[in-house]
Amino acid sequence: MAVSQKREFTRGTLAKESGVNLETIRFYEKIGLMPDPPRTGSGYRCYSTDHLKRLKFIRRSRALGFTNQEVAGLLEMVDGTFACDDVKDMALANVALIKSKVVDLLKLQAALEGMATECSGGDTPDCAIIDQLLED
Repeated sequence: MAVSQKREFTRGTLAKESGVNLETIRFYEKIGLMPDPPRTGSGYRCYSTDHLKRLKFIRRSRALGFTNQEVAGLLEMVDGTFACDDVKDMALANVALIKSKVVDLLKLQAALEGMATECSGGDTPDCAIIDQLLED
């Protein structure tokens, strides 16, 4: 007979095990990404390995750029039935958004590098970067 892998966690232990901030767990509970855990007789929250698995899923999804609303959609798919095409479409939409952000970041990088090359540096109060930022 196999030994059960069921574990119970406090919120602090759940935060440590998942790599998610304590306040973030509270927020995810508030917006419904994390289900309310059962409570002990003395009122303490009692998280399970399923909570830990779900929280890690949320953390990884957020790290990949999915919004909380998109994560909620992914979790609905996980909790119910889903077509892989739906997940793929959502992932590809995020890829397009990331590509757009990369283009914007490269423009920002070029602008800042251009400003920096016009700046002579030193300890003078005249700064080309500040002057450009103050322009109308």
